[in-house]
Amino acid sequence: MCRWNTTLLFVKPTKNLATSTSPDGETLLLQEHDGEYFLKIGGVPLMSTIACSSEQTMAELACGGRTRKQRVLIGGLGFGFTLRKVLELVSEDSEVEVAELLQVIINWNREYLREVNGALLDDPRVEVLKKDVFKIMQSGGYYDAILLDVDNSPDPLVQKGNSQLYQKRGLEIARAALTSKGRVIYWSAHEDGGFLRLLKKVFSRVEAVPAKAYPKAKKFTHTLFVAVK
Repeated sequence: MCRWNTTLLFVKPTKNLATSTSPDGETLLLQEHDGEYFLKIGGVPLMSTIACSSEQTMAELACGGRTRKQRVLIGGLGFGFTLRKVLELVSEDSEVEVAELLQVIINWNREYLREVNGALLDDPRVEVLKKDVFKIMQSGGYYDAILLDVDNSPDPLVQKGNSQLYQKRGLEIARAALTSKGRVIYWSAHEDGGFLRLLKKVFSRVEAVPAKAYPKAKKFTHTLFVAVK
């Protein structure tokens, strides 16, 4: 006689933790499921705590292999994984500026994601700036490394205002903000041959580095554009 398996399966629910509105009028949604966190903008998944390998690779490409004091600019706080890796790599006397235009992202890191990476915002090496990273680069500061993870890719963009970062004038401004042999890293969700060609017109050395979303991923799904002054 066959019997039904009466074992009950409990599926953990997805919790909506907080919502806000972006400058473009899109809905920002922070969610939690089974101990992991997810951020969506306008219904489009933007980042999560389970897919952060490329952010860490980004920091390694920007700051790895250097023992001296560094001045670093991170464009886009996200869930803080880039910041965490940068702080692991730079010296105790280094300076790390984090530009995050949305105050709500800073607040959510401190309130909901403090146990993830939010506590790093209080590291004495870190200065959080509620400013547009583009304007910070225009201000004349000089950085050994600039890490730009402010959108899903050069094209298409999640937030239209970020387009200036990926245009030729924006690349020239990023180059001018670097120290001699400094480097800027652009995070992208995919390859972009047109953007790579544009970078080569501005920087002395450019490389498109494939990156994984997960440590054990079989495929390289993201691209990190490395440009050296």
